[in-house]
Amino acid sequence: MENKFKTPRTTVMEFGGPLGALFLPVLLPCTVLYLLLACRTQDAGVSSLPSPLPSLRELWDLDAFLLVVGWFGLQAALYMLPLGKVTQGLPLRDGSVLSYRVNGLQAFVITCLLLGLGLLGGLRLSPLHDRCVQLAVAATVASFSLSVFLYARSLCVPDSALAPGGNSGNPIYDFFIGHELNPRIGNFDLKYFCELRPGLTGWLVINLAMLLKESELRGGPSLAMILVNVFQLLYVLDALWHEEAVLTTMDIVNDGFGFMLAFGDLTWVPFTYSLQAHFLVGHPQELAGTSAAAIILLNGLGYFIFRRANSQKNIFRRNPKDPKVAGLETIPTATGRQLLVSGWWGLVRHPNYLGDLIMALAWSLPCGVAHVLPYFYIIYFTVLLIHREARDEHQCRRKYGSAWNEYCKRVPYRIFPYLY
Repeated sequence: MENKFKTPRTTVMEFGGPLGALFLPVLLPCTVLYLLLACRTQDAGVSSLPSPLPSLRELWDLDAFLLVVGWFGLQAALYMLPLGKVTQGLPLRDGSVLSYRVNGLQAFVITCLLLGLGLLGGLRLSPLHDRCVQLAVAATVASFSLSVFLYARSLCVPDSALAPGGNSGNPIYDFFIGHELNPRIGNFDLKYFCELRPGLTGWLVINLAMLLKESELRGGPSLAMILVNVFQLLYVLDALWHEEAVLTTMDIVNDGFGFMLAFGDLTWVPFTYSLQAHFLVGHPQELAGTSAAAIILLNGLGYFIFRRANSQKNIFRRNPKDPKVAGLETIPTATGRQLLVSGWWGLVRHPNYLGDLIMALAWSLPCGVAHVLPYFYIIYFTVLLIHREARDEHQCRRKYGSAWNEYCKRVPYRIFPYLY
Protein backbone atom coordinates (compact mmCIF):
# COMPACT_ATOMS: atom_id res chain seq x y z
CA MET A 1 0.00 0.00 0.00
CA GLU A 2 2.85 2.40 0.77
CA ASN A 3 4.27 2.26 -2.77
CA LYS A 4 0.83 2.71 -4.28
CA PHE A 5 0.75 6.36 -3.28
CA LYS A 6 4.42 7.12 -3.82
CA THR A 7 4.86 10.54 -5.38
CA PRO A 8 6.59 10.23 -8.78
CA ARG A 9 9.74 12.17 -9.53
CA THR A 10 9.24 15.57 -11.12
CA THR A 11 10.45 15.39 -14.70
CA VAL A 12 9.19 18.70 -16.09
CA MET A 13 10.70 21.68 -14.27
CA GLU A 14 9.31 25.19 -14.50
CA PHE A 15 10.72 28.70 -13.98
CA GLY A 16 14.01 27.76 -15.66
CA GLY A 17 14.63 24.68 -13.51
CA PRO A 18 17.41 24.74 -10.87
CA LEU A 19 19.07 27.80 -12.45
CA GLY A 20 15.85 29.80 -12.27
CA ALA A 21 15.23 28.52 -8.74
CA LEU A 22 18.67 29.85 -7.77
CA PHE A 23 18.19 33.20 -9.51
CA LEU A 24 14.58 34.11 -8.64
CA PRO A 25 14.96 34.17 -4.81
CA VAL A 26 17.48 36.96 -5.38
CA LEU A 27 15.70 38.78 -8.21
CA LEU A 28 12.24 38.89 -6.62
CA PRO A 29 13.23 40.58 -3.31
CA CYS A 30 15.45 43.02 -5.23
CA THR A 31 12.47 43.86 -7.47
CA VAL A 32 10.29 44.65 -4.46
CA LEU A 33 12.93 46.96 -2.96
CA TYR A 34 13.59 48.61 -6.32
CA LEU A 35 9.91 49.41 -6.83
CA LEU A 36 9.45 50.77 -3.31
CA LEU A 37 12.53 52.97 -3.61
CA ALA A 38 11.43 54.19 -7.05
CA CYS A 39 8.11 55.30 -5.54
CA ARG A 40 10.05 57.72 -3.34
CA THR A 41 11.94 59.42 -6.16
CA GLN A 42 10.70 62.66 -7.66
CA ASP A 43 10.07 61.26 -11.13
CA ALA A 44 9.09 57.71 -10.03
CA GLY A 45 11.20 56.42 -12.88
CA VAL A 46 11.88 52.74 -13.44
CA SER A 47 14.63 53.05 -16.06
CA SER A 48 17.46 53.79 -13.60
CA LEU A 49 18.42 52.84 -10.07
CA PRO A 50 16.98 55.11 -7.37
CA SER A 51 19.75 57.25 -5.91
CA PRO A 52 21.13 57.26 -3.33
CA LEU A 53 20.63 53.59 -2.49
CA PRO A 54 20.21 52.87 1.24
CA SER A 55 22.96 51.05 3.10
CA LEU A 56 22.44 47.57 4.50
CA ARG A 57 22.25 49.08 7.99
CA GLU A 58 19.40 51.34 6.86
CA LEU A 59 17.52 48.42 5.31
CA TRP A 60 17.48 46.26 8.44
CA ASP A 61 15.31 47.37 11.35
CA LEU A 62 14.72 44.99 14.27
CA ASP A 63 11.54 46.81 15.28
CA ALA A 64 10.19 46.36 11.75
CA PHE A 65 11.00 42.66 11.87
CA LEU A 66 9.24 42.27 15.24
CA LEU A 67 6.24 44.14 13.84
CA VAL A 68 6.06 41.79 10.85
CA VAL A 69 6.40 38.67 13.04
CA GLY A 70 3.79 40.08 15.43
CA TRP A 71 1.43 40.65 12.50
CA PHE A 72 1.87 37.06 11.32
CA GLY A 73 1.32 35.87 14.89
CA LEU A 74 -1.89 37.87 15.26
CA GLN A 75 -3.31 36.47 12.03
CA ALA A 76 -2.28 32.94 13.05
CA ALA A 77 -4.06 33.36 16.40
CA LEU A 78 -7.22 34.55 14.64
CA TYR A 79 -7.01 31.59 12.24
CA MET A 80 -7.06 29.23 15.23
CA LEU A 81 -10.19 30.76 16.77
CA PRO A 82 -13.22 28.43 16.70
CA LEU A 83 -15.12 30.74 14.36
CA GLY A 84 -16.59 30.08 10.94
CA LYS A 85 -17.14 26.61 9.56
CA VAL A 86 -14.93 23.60 8.95
CA THR A 87 -15.01 22.29 5.39
CA GLN A 88 -13.22 19.62 3.41
CA GLY A 89 -10.77 20.05 0.56
CA LEU A 90 -10.59 17.98 -2.60
CA PRO A 91 -9.52 14.32 -2.24
CA LEU A 92 -5.76 13.74 -2.25
CA ARG A 93 -3.99 11.09 -4.34
CA ASP A 94 -4.24 8.53 -1.54
CA GLY A 95 -7.99 9.17 -1.16
CA SER A 96 -7.71 11.11 2.09
CA VAL A 97 -9.42 14.47 2.56
CA LEU A 98 -8.11 17.34 4.69
CA SER A 99 -10.32 19.61 6.77
CA TYR A 100 -9.96 23.40 6.75
CA ARG A 101 -11.37 26.10 9.00
CA VAL A 102 -12.95 28.83 6.90
CA ASN A 103 -12.93 31.97 9.02
CA GLY A 104 -10.90 34.48 7.02
CA LEU A 105 -13.74 37.02 6.90
CA GLN A 106 -14.26 36.80 10.65
CA ALA A 107 -10.51 37.23 11.20
CA PHE A 108 -10.59 40.30 8.94
CA VAL A 109 -13.48 41.85 10.90
CA ILE A 110 -11.65 41.30 14.20
CA THR A 111 -8.49 42.81 12.69
CA CYS A 112 -10.49 45.88 11.61
CA LEU A 113 -11.98 46.24 15.09
CA LEU A 114 -8.55 46.05 16.68
CA LEU A 115 -7.16 48.61 14.23
CA GLY A 116 -10.15 50.87 14.84
CA LEU A 117 -9.63 50.72 18.59
CA GLY A 118 -5.96 51.40 18.09
CA LEU A 119 -6.62 54.46 15.92
CA LEU A 120 -9.09 55.79 18.47
CA GLY A 121 -6.44 55.26 21.13
CA GLY A 122 -3.85 57.28 19.23
CA LEU A 123 -2.23 54.64 17.02
CA ARG A 124 -0.67 56.17 13.89
CA LEU A 125 -0.48 54.04 10.76
CA SER A 126 1.04 56.71 8.52
CA PRO A 127 4.62 55.94 9.69
CA LEU A 128 4.26 52.63 7.83
CA HIS A 129 4.78 54.69 4.67
CA ASP A 130 8.14 55.95 5.91
CA ARG A 131 9.26 52.46 6.99
CA CYS A 132 7.80 50.48 4.10
CA VAL A 133 11.22 49.51 2.75
CA GLN A 134 12.38 48.19 6.15
CA LEU A 135 9.10 46.31 6.56
CA ALA A 136 9.55 44.71 3.13
CA VAL A 137 13.07 43.60 4.08
CA ALA A 138 11.73 42.16 7.33
CA ALA A 139 8.96 40.30 5.48
CA THR A 140 11.55 38.94 3.05
CA VAL A 141 13.68 37.61 5.92
CA ALA A 142 10.56 36.04 7.45
CA SER A 143 9.66 34.47 4.08
CA PHE A 144 13.14 32.97 3.67
CA SER A 145 13.07 31.66 7.23
CA LEU A 146 9.70 30.01 6.70
CA SER A 147 10.91 28.51 3.41
CA VAL A 148 13.96 26.97 5.08
CA PHE A 149 11.73 25.48 7.77
CA LEU A 150 9.31 24.12 5.15
CA TYR A 151 12.04 22.41 3.16
CA ALA A 152 13.72 20.98 6.28
CA ARG A 153 10.47 19.46 7.55
CA SER A 154 9.62 18.13 4.06
CA LEU A 155 12.67 15.85 4.30
CA CYS A 156 11.02 14.01 7.19
CA VAL A 157 7.49 13.48 5.84
CA PRO A 158 6.18 10.35 4.06
CA ASP A 159 6.79 10.20 0.34
CA SER A 160 3.03 10.35 -0.31
CA ALA A 161 2.94 13.85 1.27
CA LEU A 162 5.28 15.37 -1.32
CA ALA A 163 4.13 17.67 -4.11
CA PRO A 164 4.13 16.20 -7.64
CA GLY A 165 5.78 19.34 -9.01
CA GLY A 166 8.38 19.71 -6.26
CA ASN A 167 9.87 16.23 -6.09
CA SER A 168 12.73 16.64 -8.55
CA GLY A 169 15.50 15.49 -6.22
CA ASN A 170 17.29 18.82 -6.76
CA PRO A 171 17.25 20.62 -3.38
CA ILE A 172 17.48 24.11 -4.88
CA TYR A 173 14.52 23.56 -7.18
CA ASP A 174 12.42 21.75 -4.57
CA PHE A 175 13.16 24.48 -2.00
CA PHE A 176 11.90 27.09 -4.44
CA ILE A 177 8.85 25.32 -5.87
CA GLY A 178 7.79 23.54 -2.66
CA HIS A 179 8.66 19.97 -1.68
CA GLU A 180 5.69 19.14 0.57
CA LEU A 181 2.14 19.56 -0.72
CA ASN A 182 0.20 20.32 2.46
CA PRO A 183 2.56 21.10 5.37
CA ARG A 184 0.68 21.14 8.67
CA ILE A 185 1.49 21.61 12.33
CA GLY A 186 -1.34 19.74 13.98
CA ASN A 187 -4.47 21.16 12.34
CA PHE A 188 -2.71 24.37 11.35
CA ASP A 189 -2.34 24.27 7.56
CA LEU A 190 0.60 26.55 6.72
CA LYS A 191 -0.08 26.92 2.99
CA TYR A 192 -3.79 27.56 3.37
CA PHE A 193 -3.14 30.10 6.14
CA CYS A 194 -0.59 32.06 4.09
CA GLU A 195 -2.67 31.99 0.93
CA LEU A 196 -5.22 34.62 2.02
CA ARG A 197 -4.58 35.80 5.56
CA PRO A 198 -1.47 37.85 6.47
CA GLY A 199 -0.58 39.06 2.98
CA LEU A 200 -4.00 40.14 1.70
CA THR A 201 -5.02 41.84 4.93
CA GLY A 202 -1.55 43.36 5.22
CA TRP A 203 -1.99 44.80 1.72
CA LEU A 204 -5.10 46.67 2.90
CA VAL A 205 -3.37 47.93 6.06
CA ILE A 206 -0.55 49.34 3.93
CA ASN A 207 -3.12 50.97 1.62
CA LEU A 208 -4.82 52.55 4.62
CA ALA A 209 -1.47 53.78 5.91
CA MET A 210 -0.83 55.45 2.54
CA LEU A 211 -4.26 57.10 2.64
CA LEU A 212 -3.61 58.44 6.14
CA LYS A 213 -0.14 59.65 5.10
CA GLU A 214 -1.63 61.53 2.16
CA SER A 215 -4.26 63.01 4.46
CA GLU A 216 -1.54 64.29 6.79
CA LEU A 217 0.38 65.85 3.89
CA ARG A 218 -2.57 67.45 2.05
CA GLY A 219 -5.40 67.76 4.54
CA GLY A 220 -7.39 64.81 3.19
CA PRO A 221 -7.28 61.86 0.81
CA SER A 222 -7.55 62.45 -2.92
CA LEU A 223 -10.29 60.91 -5.04
CA ALA A 224 -7.65 58.79 -6.77
CA MET A 225 -6.43 57.42 -3.42
CA ILE A 226 -9.99 56.69 -2.28
CA LEU A 227 -10.76 54.78 -5.49
CA VAL A 228 -7.60 52.65 -5.20
CA ASN A 229 -8.37 51.84 -1.57
CA VAL A 230 -12.03 51.02 -2.22
CA PHE A 231 -11.37 48.90 -5.34
CA GLN A 232 -8.72 46.81 -3.61
CA LEU A 233 -10.74 46.54 -0.39
CA LEU A 234 -13.65 45.07 -2.36
CA TYR A 235 -11.30 42.65 -4.11
CA VAL A 236 -9.89 41.34 -0.82
CA LEU A 237 -13.34 41.15 0.77
CA ASP A 238 -14.51 39.09 -2.19
CA ALA A 239 -11.58 36.70 -1.74
CA LEU A 240 -12.33 36.30 1.97
CA TRP A 241 -16.08 35.94 1.40
CA HIS A 242 -15.37 33.13 -1.08
CA GLU A 243 -12.46 31.73 0.92
CA GLU A 244 -13.65 28.16 0.51
CA ALA A 245 -13.12 28.43 -3.26
CA VAL A 246 -9.34 28.64 -2.75
CA LEU A 247 -9.40 24.94 -1.87
CA THR A 248 -9.96 24.10 -5.55
CA THR A 249 -7.16 26.31 -6.92
CA MET A 250 -3.86 25.18 -8.43
CA ASP A 251 -1.93 26.59 -5.46
CA ILE A 252 -3.71 24.34 -2.97
CA VAL A 253 -4.37 21.26 -5.10
CA ASN A 254 -1.14 20.91 -7.09
CA ASP A 255 1.66 23.21 -5.89
CA GLY A 256 3.94 22.46 -2.98
CA PHE A 257 4.59 25.08 -0.33
CA GLY A 258 8.07 26.50 -0.73
CA PHE A 259 9.77 29.83 -1.33
CA MET A 260 7.68 30.64 -4.41
CA LEU A 261 4.39 30.74 -2.53
CA ALA A 262 5.77 31.80 0.86
CA PHE A 263 7.51 34.88 -0.54
CA GLY A 264 4.63 35.58 -2.89
CA ASP A 265 2.01 35.44 -0.14
CA LEU A 266 3.92 37.22 2.63
CA THR A 267 6.07 39.79 0.81
CA TRP A 268 5.26 40.19 -2.87
CA VAL A 269 1.49 40.62 -2.45
CA PRO A 270 1.39 43.25 0.33
CA PHE A 271 4.32 45.34 -0.94
CA THR A 272 3.81 45.29 -4.72
CA TYR A 273 0.02 45.16 -4.87
CA SER A 274 -0.06 48.37 -2.79
CA LEU A 275 2.19 50.28 -5.24
CA GLN A 276 -0.64 52.45 -6.59
CA ALA A 277 -1.44 53.81 -3.12
CA HIS A 278 2.27 54.20 -2.36
CA PHE A 279 2.79 56.08 -5.64
CA LEU A 280 -0.08 58.51 -4.97
CA VAL A 281 1.44 59.70 -1.68
CA GLY A 282 4.40 61.26 -3.46
CA HIS A 283 2.77 61.87 -6.84
CA PRO A 284 -0.77 63.22 -6.32
CA GLN A 285 -3.19 63.06 -9.24
CA GLU A 286 -6.20 65.22 -10.03
CA LEU A 287 -9.09 63.03 -11.15
CA ALA A 288 -12.15 64.52 -12.84
CA GLY A 289 -15.60 63.22 -11.96
CA THR A 290 -16.23 61.83 -15.44
CA SER A 291 -12.89 60.00 -15.42
CA ALA A 292 -13.64 58.58 -11.98
CA ALA A 293 -17.06 57.37 -13.16
CA ALA A 294 -15.52 55.66 -16.20
CA ILE A 295 -12.90 53.95 -14.03
CA ILE A 296 -15.60 52.79 -11.58
CA LEU A 297 -17.60 51.29 -14.46
CA LEU A 298 -14.48 49.55 -15.79
CA ASN A 299 -13.74 48.04 -12.39
CA GLY A 300 -17.36 46.96 -12.09
CA LEU A 301 -17.20 45.22 -15.48
CA GLY A 302 -14.02 43.39 -14.50
CA TYR A 303 -15.46 42.33 -11.17
CA PHE A 304 -18.69 41.11 -12.79
CA ILE A 305 -16.78 38.87 -15.22
CA PHE A 306 -14.36 37.70 -12.52
CA ARG A 307 -17.02 36.83 -9.94
CA ARG A 308 -19.55 35.20 -12.26
CA ALA A 309 -16.90 33.05 -13.96
CA ASN A 310 -15.32 31.94 -10.69
CA SER A 311 -18.68 31.18 -9.09
CA GLN A 312 -19.73 29.07 -12.08
CA LYS A 313 -16.47 27.12 -11.96
CA ASN A 314 -16.57 26.54 -8.19
CA ILE A 315 -20.19 25.38 -8.20
CA PHE A 316 -19.45 22.99 -11.07
CA ARG A 317 -16.35 21.56 -9.34
CA ARG A 318 -18.23 20.99 -6.12
CA ASN A 319 -21.41 19.59 -7.64
CA PRO A 320 -21.88 19.27 -11.44
CA LYS A 321 -25.53 18.42 -10.83
CA ASP A 322 -26.26 21.72 -9.08
CA PRO A 323 -29.27 23.36 -10.83
CA LYS A 324 -27.18 26.50 -11.45
CA VAL A 325 -24.79 24.62 -13.74
CA ALA A 326 -26.63 21.39 -14.63
CA GLY A 327 -27.80 22.79 -17.97
CA LEU A 328 -24.34 23.75 -19.20
CA GLU A 329 -22.77 21.81 -22.06
CA THR A 330 -19.78 19.63 -21.15
CA ILE A 331 -17.22 17.27 -22.67
CA PRO A 332 -16.68 13.92 -20.85
CA THR A 333 -13.11 12.86 -20.05
CA ALA A 334 -11.45 9.50 -19.37
CA THR A 335 -11.00 10.52 -15.71
CA GLY A 336 -14.76 10.81 -15.19
CA ARG A 337 -14.59 14.60 -14.94
CA GLN A 338 -16.51 16.92 -17.25
CA LEU A 339 -15.10 19.97 -19.05
CA LEU A 340 -17.36 23.00 -19.36
CA VAL A 341 -17.75 24.27 -22.94
CA SER A 342 -20.61 26.73 -22.42
CA GLY A 343 -21.42 29.59 -20.08
CA TRP A 344 -18.49 31.78 -19.14
CA TRP A 345 -16.07 28.91 -19.77
CA GLY A 346 -17.26 28.59 -23.34
CA LEU A 347 -16.30 32.21 -24.03
CA VAL A 348 -12.58 31.80 -23.27
CA ARG A 349 -10.65 29.15 -21.33
CA HIS A 350 -9.93 31.52 -18.45
CA PRO A 351 -12.67 34.18 -18.21
CA ASN A 352 -11.73 34.78 -14.55
CA TYR A 353 -8.27 35.93 -15.71
CA LEU A 354 -9.92 38.34 -18.15
CA GLY A 355 -11.96 39.91 -15.33
CA ASP A 356 -8.89 40.06 -13.10
CA LEU A 357 -6.90 41.97 -15.72
CA ILE A 358 -9.71 44.46 -16.36
CA MET A 359 -9.80 45.20 -12.63
CA ALA A 360 -6.02 45.54 -12.54
CA LEU A 361 -6.24 48.22 -15.23
CA ALA A 362 -8.93 50.07 -13.27
CA TRP A 363 -6.68 50.08 -10.18
CA SER A 364 -3.86 51.74 -12.12
CA LEU A 365 -5.80 54.38 -14.08
CA PRO A 366 -6.40 56.67 -11.04
CA CYS A 367 -2.61 57.19 -11.03
CA GLY A 368 -2.69 58.86 -14.45
CA VAL A 369 -0.82 57.77 -17.56
CA ALA A 370 2.44 59.71 -17.21
CA HIS A 371 4.28 57.03 -15.21
CA VAL A 372 4.88 53.33 -15.82
CA LEU A 373 5.44 52.47 -12.14
CA PRO A 374 1.78 52.29 -11.02
CA TYR A 375 1.12 50.00 -14.00
CA PHE A 376 3.66 47.47 -12.78
CA TYR A 377 0.85 45.38 -11.27
CA ILE A 378 -1.06 44.89 -14.49
CA ILE A 379 2.15 44.27 -16.49
CA TYR A 380 3.35 41.69 -13.97
CA PHE A 381 -0.13 40.18 -13.59
CA THR A 382 -0.52 39.75 -17.34
CA VAL A 383 2.78 37.85 -17.48
CA LEU A 384 1.81 35.81 -14.40
CA LEU A 385 -1.62 34.82 -15.72
CA ILE A 386 -0.29 33.91 -19.16
CA HIS A 387 2.30 31.73 -17.42
CA ARG A 388 -0.34 30.18 -15.15
CA GLU A 389 -2.50 29.53 -18.18
CA ALA A 390 0.40 27.72 -19.85
CA ARG A 391 0.99 25.63 -16.70
CA ASP A 392 -2.70 24.78 -16.54
CA GLU A 393 -2.73 23.94 -20.25
CA HIS A 394 0.16 21.49 -19.80
CA GLN A 395 -1.44 19.78 -16.80
CA CYS A 396 -4.88 19.53 -18.41
CA ARG A 397 -3.51 18.11 -21.66
CA ARG A 398 -1.60 15.48 -19.70
CA LYS A 399 -4.61 14.72 -17.51
CA TYR A 400 -7.48 14.80 -20.03
CA GLY A 401 -5.74 13.90 -23.30
CA SER A 402 -8.02 13.92 -26.34
CA ALA A 403 -10.88 15.49 -24.37
CA TRP A 404 -8.71 18.54 -23.73
CA ASN A 405 -7.81 18.77 -27.41
CA GLU A 406 -11.52 18.74 -28.24
CA TYR A 407 -12.13 21.43 -25.61
CA CYS A 408 -9.42 23.64 -27.17
CA LYS A 409 -11.10 23.31 -30.57
CA ARG A 410 -14.44 24.31 -29.07
CA VAL A 411 -12.95 27.16 -27.01
CA PRO A 412 -9.98 28.45 -29.05
CA TYR A 413 -9.24 31.64 -27.11
CA ARG A 414 -7.28 31.40 -23.87
CA ILE A 415 -7.88 34.72 -22.05
CA PHE A 416 -8.80 37.53 -24.46
CA PRO A 417 -11.68 36.83 -26.87
CA TYR A 418 -10.56 36.99 -30.53
CA LEU A 419 -7.03 38.03 -29.48
CA TYR A 420 -5.36 35.33 -27.38
